[in-house]
Amino acid sequence: MLNIKSFLKEAIKKDASDLHLVGGEKPALRIEGQLEELDDKKIDNKELQTAIYGLLTKEQKDAFEEEKELDFGYELDDARFRVNLHQQEGNIGLTTRLIPSEIPTPKDLHFEPYLMEIQNLLDGLVLITGATGCGKSTTMASIIEEINKTRKAHIVTIEDPIEFIFKDKKSLIEQREVGSDTKSFAAALKHVLRQDPNVILVGEMRDPETIATVLTAAETGHLVFSTLHTPSAAEAVERIVDVFEGDKQKQILIQFSSVLRAVVAQHLLPAKDGGRVAAREILINTPAIASLIKENNINQIKSAIQTGAKEGMITLENSIKHLVEEGWVEKEMAEKRTGRNKKV
Repeated sequence: MLNIKSFLKEAIKKDASDLHLVGGEKPALRIEGQLEELDDKKIDNKELQTAIYGLLTKEQKDAFEEEKELDFGYELDDARFRVNLHQQEGNIGLTTRLIPSEIPTPKDLHFEPYLMEIQNLLDGLVLITGATGCGKSTTMASIIEEINKTRKAHIVTIEDPIEFIFKDKKSLIEQREVGSDTKSFAAALKHVLRQDPNVILVGEMRDPETIATVLTAAETGHLVFSTLHTPSAAEAVERIVDVFEGDKQKQILIQFSSVLRAVVAQHLLPAKDGGRVAAREILINTPAIASLIKENNINQIKSAIQTGAKEGMITLENSIKHLVEEGWVEKEMAEKRTGRNKKV
């Protein structure tokens, strides 16, 4: 009989970031960014479905059978996993992300100077962007934990599912999970302002209602953190604006230009000595940037980042260059990521 827990234990043992189990396919782990097969034998779909259903509550099983998608958190041997269930070509699939038991510090994550101070913000919106698996949640958790350690604040997180578990230090932290504690990000955000928060973490801005409510929360004196799946800061701005149409778009541009504090676009690169290290493009909302957003001149943001080094801004290319100079990343890998080794 298929034992999913044994696969999860193997992921813990090998310090894998992800585990992939798909009916009709070989089991695999992602280790330091590379997929490695765990077995030569393909997984039987019926056995996998039976094993997966053994992990689920009745409510979770019903939700998966109705939606064909399910995200939830799972704990094993003091380790926590973010689990996604899905179907592909009629077979069931499970992908788990191993969540570190300890929240990494800014020093662990090689935060840039601006990011080292970001927990001191009192209001506005900070966006952490990047592809799936680039460490957005880890970066956000590290910032939240610094706030938790340094000031008395009421922090409310809305997550799907809850990933890092925070323990109250100086702050009071409430963590709400979509599906079990609230119906949706938008539903939770409608009421969170009545819960006297100082800091709000929104796991992801998925729809116009959530985005609009996040902007309102940031506008009314709260510090809000959230994520988007965009590779660059400019594309994050564009994504938010493009969600809205007509007269509403102009209103969002004005509102967004006033509440935005920073966009951090993150990419993970293989580190020279193993593991992975983050390269970050950082956009800081200076008056010049706010003017570009307000006038919808998004195409000029990249060049504004290039000239904004004195304010703490950094391009992705310069971030990668710095990682090479500091000995974290091989020059060849950096050239691949920046495209400098392409033949003309």
